[in-house]
Amino acid sequence: MSDTPEFFDEGTPCGVLTAEPLGRVLDYRAPEGGCWLGAFVQVPLGPRRVVGVVWGAAEGRFDRAKLRQVIRVLDAAPMRAELREFLTRLADYTLTQLPMVLRLATRVPGLADGPVTRKLLFRGDGLPERMTDARARVLAALDEFGGAGLSPGELAGAAGVGTSVVRGLVAAGALAERDAPRDQPFPRLDPARPGPTLSADQARAADALRKGRGGYGTWLLKGVTGSGKTEVYLEAVADTLRTGRQALVLLPEIALSAEFIARVEKRFGAKPAEWHSGVTQAERRRLWRMIGQGNAQMVVGARSALFLPFQNLGLIVVDEEHDTSYKQEEGVFYNARDMAVLRGALNGAQVVLASATPSLESWANAEAGKYTRLDLSTRFGPNTLPDMAAIDLRSQDLPANRWVSPALQAAVTARLAAGEQALLFLNRRGYAPLTMCRACGHQIACADCDARMVEHRFLQRLVCHQCGATAPIPTTCPECGAEDRMAPVGPGVERLEEEARALWPDARVAVLSSDLFGSARALKAQIEEIAAGGADIIIGTQIVAKGHNFPLLTLVGVIDADLGLSGSDLRAAERVFQLTRQVAGRAGRADKPGRALIQTSQPEHPVIRAILSGDEEAFWQAEAEARRALGMPPYGRLAGIILSGPEMEPLFALGEALARGDAPLRRIGAQVFGPAPAPIARIRGQHRVRLLVKAAKGAPLQAALRDWVRPHKLGAKMRLAIDIDPQSFY
Repeated sequence: MSDTPEFFDEGTPCGVLTAEPLGRVLDYRAPEGGCWLGAFVQVPLGPRRVVGVVWGAAEGRFDRAKLRQVIRVLDAAPMRAELREFLTRLADYTLTQLPMVLRLATRVPGLADGPVTRKLLFRGDGLPERMTDARARVLAALDEFGGAGLSPGELAGAAGVGTSVVRGLVAAGALAERDAPRDQPFPRLDPARPGPTLSADQARAADALRKGRGGYGTWLLKGVTGSGKTEVYLEAVADTLRTGRQALVLLPEIALSAEFIARVEKRFGAKPAEWHSGVTQAERRRLWRMIGQGNAQMVVGARSALFLPFQNLGLIVVDEEHDTSYKQEEGVFYNARDMAVLRGALNGAQVVLASATPSLESWANAEAGKYTRLDLSTRFGPNTLPDMAAIDLRSQDLPANRWVSPALQAAVTARLAAGEQALLFLNRRGYAPLTMCRACGHQIACADCDARMVEHRFLQRLVCHQCGATAPIPTTCPECGAEDRMAPVGPGVERLEEEARALWPDARVAVLSSDLFGSARALKAQIEEIAAGGADIIIGTQIVAKGHNFPLLTLVGVIDADLGLSGSDLRAAERVFQLTRQVAGRAGRADKPGRALIQTSQPEHPVIRAILSGDEEAFWQAEAEARRALGMPPYGRLAGIILSGPEMEPLFALGEALARGDAPLRRIGAQVFGPAPAPIARIRGQHRVRLLVKAAKGAPLQAALRDWVRPHKLGAKMRLAIDIDPQSFY
């Protein structure tokens, strides 16, 4: 597409793409004053008014006189050609209808609203006569947004109070109400501010990125935990801002944003814009508009930030690029890591993929020369990598229903005596993954899913981790009626906390698990408290592995390193290796040496040996050879087909018809496996059947898949989803 916009004179037919599930561009007449290619417009669709984008020339299949007219052009920067091309390419790659992909780029509240003023609340000069906890939370919430005004409803929601508390503070003069523009530019970041002194490794990497500035290129920034990857790519951000271009940093976890935002503010003198689920609706609308006008220089966000309408995007950083949260597995199935590379290429922007434990896909692309690899081999400053050792559970005298071995207990006790922190890592939420009747063996399952209910003792509920359904913890077996025979089986972090409090009764214990916090702010506060020394023992799920820095933490104990090694998951070894190395890297990040102890019943397992040896290259080489021998990604291609519906039989009938009619796939040398029930064969009352397609790396898979599924009609309430490059197979 050309960057030169094409103008449609008033009354001229033009093609408008909406986010409605119609599957095609619709013809309209241009409004009074005309419209540009890429303009955001409001159009009539049946009895409704919907937002769309002028996508190109009209198809011309309808009488011009019968076409309805565009209602108005919205006050927003037109969608640039490179973003329209990006959405088109993503739709083609993922085999998704273009309107569904457009929805990702237009999912912003109040897009059709005009640029009017509104009442916002700011800090006032007065103080309330009586300061309650609720009032203090309101003032703290307002301060957290850096002085930016909030509406009464937004402020009440951010503080978790009723609007009456907010009105009381207004009446007391502690809050002032002012008219303010609905959307304001973001504070300017100053790239000229001096950054920290870089190590030799960091300086070499930053210089390489600086020399590559000005055009497209993808870099794999691989550095051991604590090596200072963030400071390296912040130098790339500074270089990008100096040239007047915009930067996007993707983070895998919303809880990481608070610490990162503080680092950006310290480096550039102002906070970047944020885009994630924890941002208010008004701020999302403001950012969406300002980024298109060039009035936001840097965005820190979740994977959906990739679809923002940047005016001049010059850099994309994907931090912790190996993280599975970058893959969206509903609606539009896409991997933000891979799509960041595509968007960078279309925008002529640099792409930096940063990780201590990169995905095998990125490692292989660097090996093949598609990406340029930059290595940081040592930790920044005086701190060193933690010493790592295995605890062979077969040799430990570990009582039943106990999970902390005597060896690990002794190590934790020693660290507590030294005034240091210890982390116990277990990647299982809740109290116990299974509740079972000891009389008849019945296991409590979700009524709507083929999944076991997980006991959450903090909530006093059983929770389904697939659909979110909850139920009371039973005292009587629903199968045999036996009383007081229901027992939790296996550990979760809540049960591990119970054990820790019994082993170390005087220690302060904190649990970090995503399901225990009602808001990102509450999680942020807990992390900050721990970092300041507010806990002696930290118990956490995988959330603790994602970039947090606890200066007093010197010991990491991995409770069950074998947890992910069983099963047939293609990426099981890779994920266990990544997660264990990442969580071990939390130890010893300040001036005290760290240690990581890994509890395992199979210390001879190749993955455990690789984790302990620290020879990461040997692990990737071995994993690559195994995948290459099987023709599996990244040396082959996969596509998952997920059939879902209220009845199992029609799904299997369709799956078997697809398997029989695989001629389009055989023509490209692809194989079809299945149909088979999905590992979790029912979610939210919907049965699920899967097929798997395997093809050679260079095979034209998308075209063959289109030809394969096109002749087959779906029954009532049935759905067919295609997942290109699946990351999970649940």
